[in-house]
Amino acid sequence: MAQLDPGSGKTQRAYLWAYRSNDLESGPRIIVFDYQTSRSGWHARDFLDGWQGHLVVDDYAGYKSLFTLAGNCTELGCWAHARRKFFDLHQASASTVAFEALQRIGKLYAVEDEGKHLAIEARQQLRTEKSLPILQSLHDWLLQTRAHTADGGGTAKAIDYTLKRWQSLIRYAGAGYLPIDNNPVQNTIRPIALGKKNWLFAGSERAGKRASAIQTLLGTAKLNGLNPAKWLADTLEKLPAWPNNRIDELLPFPTETIEALLKELG
Repeated sequence: MAQLDPGSGKTQRAYLWAYRSNDLESGPRIIVFDYQTSRSGWHARDFLDGWQGHLVVDDYAGYKSLFTLAGNCTELGCWAHARRKFFDLHQASASTVAFEALQRIGKLYAVEDEGKHLAIEARQQLRTEKSLPILQSLHDWLLQTRAHTADGGGTAKAIDYTLKRWQSLIRYAGAGYLPIDNNPVQNTIRPIALGKKNWLFAGSERAGKRASAIQTLLGTAKLNGLNPAKWLADTLEKLPAWPNNRIDELLPFPTETIEALLKELG
C-alpha cells in the first residue's frame, strides 16, 4: 500500500504484515495486521519475538531468519503456492506435466475436505492413512519427471520450487492440527487488497498504524461470526463508561469465548 511522503508531494511504499490464527486449533480466531514501512523480514522476526509454533509461509526470502536465527518457529510450506506454480504453467502451455501435478495435489485437498470436520486425532489418522502415501507417490513422480526435464524452463522451475520446499510442505501431514496452506490468510486480507484502491494512501506512518489496529479489530470480529459494523457501534457506545480493568471484555469475540479467556487469565 502507499503512504504519503510529507513535503515531497509523492507517496512511498508501506506494507501490512498479516498474522492469522490456525482454524484447526481451539481458541478464538484472530487476525493481526502490523503496519511497517518496508518489506524486510526483520519485521516478522521482531513481531514474533518470543512466540513459538508453526508458521505457514511462502518462499519469500525475508522469512528465512525466522527459522534459521530465531529457532522458535517451525516452517510449514504452503501447498496453495506450490500448486499455483503448476496451475500457471498449465494455463500458459497446457502442460501435461502440470496437469498431472494438479491432479495429484488435488488428491491431497480431497483428503483435507474429507477430514475438515474431524477432531484433531481423527484427522491425523486420516492423513497418515491417505495423505502420506499420496505425498510419497508425488515425491517419487516429481523426482522421476525432473530427471527428464531440461533446466531453465517453466516445468523445471515449478518442480524445483516444490522439491526445494518438500520437507516444509509435508510437515502438515504428520499432525492433525496443522493447515495444508495459508489460504485463510489470503481470504482475510482480500478486503484490504480491494479497499486500498479506494483509500489510495495512508497520510503518515502513525495513521497507517492506527488503520492497521482498526483493521485488526474489524477483521477479527468478522472471523468470529460477528457483524463488524454492529460490534464497532456497540463498543463505541459502551467505551466511555467502561471500566479499564474489564476492557478485554470488549474484544470482538463471541461471549462464550470471552468468558473462557477471562477464566483462563484468572
